[in-house]
Amino acid sequence: MNVEIRPMSNNPNEIVNVQKFLFKMIKKEFGYDYVPEWHQDIVKIEEYYINPINNSFFIAYDDNGEIIATIGIRAYDKDFPELRHLYSKDTTSSIWRLFVDERFRRCGLASKMFSIAENFANEAGYDKIYLHTHKNLDGALEFWTKMGFVVALDANDELETVHMDKEIQKLDISQLSNDFSYAIYL
Repeated sequence: MNVEIRPMSNNPNEIVNVQKFLFKMIKKEFGYDYVPEWHQDIVKIEEYYINPINNSFFIAYDDNGEIIATIGIRAYDKDFPELRHLYSKDTTSSIWRLFVDERFRRCGLASKMFSIAENFANEAGYDKIYLHTHKNLDGALEFWTKMGFVVALDANDELETVHMDKEIQKLDISQLSNDFSYAIYL
């Protein structure tokens, strides 16, 4: 099977399909529907992901054109008092809405989606990536740790929220001659 991953366009049909996919996945993973204070980025997807130049939303499609995975990356825009000293909208990006259809899990798709988002954050000039996840989500904490994230704060709340971050490794990659070799300077 071929999987195509691309940035979301401003096409109204694509936006509606992404919104449907996201709400379906939220219902499956968390057991609830639309919650206004938690889902404004989905309802106003253009405002959060499409219009801002340093934000993006990526979609994975299967051979049939069906959405099978998503991930959003945007400037950090939360105001948790206990994290104010750690993050800035100018230097910190944040991961949102990484969902993979259960039929396509455990094959590297989530890792690929994150890799694309991390590359975008690097190219946009961010130094760090923030996210929050929940300890009760099967495999979530382990996945993000494998991606290089560390726990910044365990909220110890009823949602089992864990705040995590990762420094973006800045690489200077330059092409050597015309043999398509690359040198990486760390």
